[in-house]
Amino acid sequence: MKGGRYALNEVFLWAYYFMADHKDLYEVVVGLEVHAQLLTESKLFCGDSAAFGGDPNTHVSPITLAHPGTLPVLNKKAVEYAIRLGLACASEISRHNYFARKNYFYPDLPKGYQLSQHTTPVCIGGRVNIRMPEGEKAIRLNRIHMEEDAGKSIHDADPESTCVDYNRAGVPLVEIVTEPDIRSGDEAYAYLTELRKLLRYLAICDGNMEEGSMRCDANVSVRKKGDTKLGTKVEVKNLNSIRNVKKAIEFEAQRLIGLLENGEAVLQQTRSFDAGNGTTFALRTKEDANDYRYFADPDLTPFRVTEDMLQSIRSELPALPEERIARYVSQLQLPDYDARVICDEKETADYFEAVTAHTANYKAAANWMLGPVKSWLNENNAAINSFPVPPATLAALIALVDSNALNFSIASTRVLPALVKTPGATPLEVAKELNLLQDSDEGNVAAWIEEVLNRMPEKVAEYQKGKKGLMGLFVGEVKKISKGKADPKLTNDILLKKLQP
Repeated sequence: MKGGRYALNEVFLWAYYFMADHKDLYEVVVGLEVHAQLLTESKLFCGDSAAFGGDPNTHVSPITLAHPGTLPVLNKKAVEYAIRLGLACASEISRHNYFARKNYFYPDLPKGYQLSQHTTPVCIGGRVNIRMPEGEKAIRLNRIHMEEDAGKSIHDADPESTCVDYNRAGVPLVEIVTEPDIRSGDEAYAYLTELRKLLRYLAICDGNMEEGSMRCDANVSVRKKGDTKLGTKVEVKNLNSIRNVKKAIEFEAQRLIGLLENGEAVLQQTRSFDAGNGTTFALRTKEDANDYRYFADPDLTPFRVTEDMLQSIRSELPALPEERIARYVSQLQLPDYDARVICDEKETADYFEAVTAHTANYKAAANWMLGPVKSWLNENNAAINSFPVPPATLAALIALVDSNALNFSIASTRVLPALVKTPGATPLEVAKELNLLQDSDEGNVAAWIEEVLNRMPEKVAEYQKGKKGLMGLFVGEVKKISKGKADPKLTNDILLKKLQP
């Protein structure tokens, strides 16, 4: 062995073969806790900015800093956003709600406690549906509750002290807690992907895990298949990407099975994930239960969700992904794959619907979205909101192709790039300016065909003797001498007639 790296590789190799032998004996059981930062302008209990970033300790006030005599006031918009998510997840909405103080030492919350609905969640139960190769599965939710975020401890700004940035302290969060229904890293990946999509559709969280606006803790345990009792769990904290959640679960499953097969005890631990080498490491060993000494906050009055408030929020819910997918498949006759890719992002689906308001060729609109438009977005690392061509203009380009005034290749490679540079122009103007419009005059096309056939009498003879693959050659030559302007369909029709023996 040559040092730690070689030893670590040996461990991974052993784990791989070990799992191959034993993974079928065990079942992985996972529950996820996701904190999603709500897209309110102000914090949960005061008017300080909830925006991401800013110089340290600039989004603060006496309330954020817990000065004596200051009182919190609940952000109504945060409550509406939490209920919006609960309705989208088919949760039961609690009519009577209050916040409690969660007591333990927080260096990054000046109050020394956190205000949370942990014991009285505004949303109870619910589900998020995921699609796996073996079919659809509902991941049940235990609850969705509101709480305030903590500040950020900074350990590397000063060699002798820990610094604290309170900008994030008090920012509104919802915590979405699943039941232990997840059975693999792949299922966790699918769940988080669907949850993030839902949060973005509802416009209540941007789902940006890199900026910390969506964070995930994974509770992982294993048990023998057929057992009903849950195994001892470990909690992997603060996972900052969907891919890392998947990797952490897969590593923990291997580690826990290895412990059990070796006759070792599984300790209930809080662990962290090292994305560099794909392993987890222990932070602390946990007791069976935490006593946070919750009690109702005396400075915040309980709040009631009225039926009128509930109906108002329900009426403002946007069309959600599954609803849109079903409509695109049933009403627009799109393939399920096309509909799902278009609905991955709300903005993309919104743009697609704006295009279909100007064209009835829905399949062509989908092809453009999944082909040339998506290629431009990928090449420019841009979102659909940055695509400069208006939906009506794209629909007009589709109409030119449908009318055979342009072929798709010319439209996508020549006209669309020109429209990107001059979004105010029309496709017809661009096509005329670049001399790209197809010629559908039968006399002109016939003349080009006659010229091609006269140049290639031996190929004509071969075709007439049965070598039908030469048709592509003739079409290509007509396209060449017409500079791409010959109508392809008309070209094929006339060629078939002229090549008859």
